[in-house]
Amino acid sequence: MHHALDPANIAAFLADWGYLGLFICVFVGNLGVPVPEETVLLAAGFLAGRDILELRAVYLVGTISAVSGDCAGYAFGRTGGQRLIDWLGTTFAFLKPSIERLRAFFSAHGAKAVFMARFVAGARFIAGPMAGATGMRFWRFFGWNLLGAIIWCGLVITIGYLVGDELERVAAIIHRAGHLAAAGAALAAILFWLWLRRRMRRGA
Repeated sequence: MHHALDPANIAAFLADWGYLGLFICVFVGNLGVPVPEETVLLAAGFLAGRDILELRAVYLVGTISAVSGDCAGYAFGRTGGQRLIDWLGTTFAFLKPSIERLRAFFSAHGAKAVFMARFVAGARFIAGPMAGATGMRFWRFFGWNLLGAIIWCGLVITIGYLVGDELERVAAIIHRAGHLAAAGAALAAILFWLWLRRRMRRGA
């Protein structure tokens, strides 16, 4: 029995709902709803390769939905995210140092973080709220968000377009790669924090 989120079922859903279904899936995925965005975009590209959807429209709708979802996350971070982060730091004292380090890192490297989060499964929905909560200027956020979405959506859709009859196998590979990228990003962040702390101690 196929799982509801299997590539074949997602492709069938998109064949029925078309561009509206594509927009909704990618949009809510960028808000943190557990929707496999890579598989959705792969399936959309796959359908475009069979002339069920139009390729240029898939590129356009996929990119717009990804950018819109992140912008909605940014708006939340700008309006309520700061209060939520402050509340967590106040209520759970052990979280406060980590929150302050994360805020400082994102304030210093927010543009890079917004761009790179697009390529890491499980991290995309964090970029928008954190950018808003740390006070990043909207147009700076928007520019890096748009660039990341164009490259990421274009790459995944093109793979789906070219994949032939190997949709499920390629979807599994990309899904695993996303989790490996998330693990690598976490390791890189830890190493950077250790390096920064050591440098600050030397300076002191």
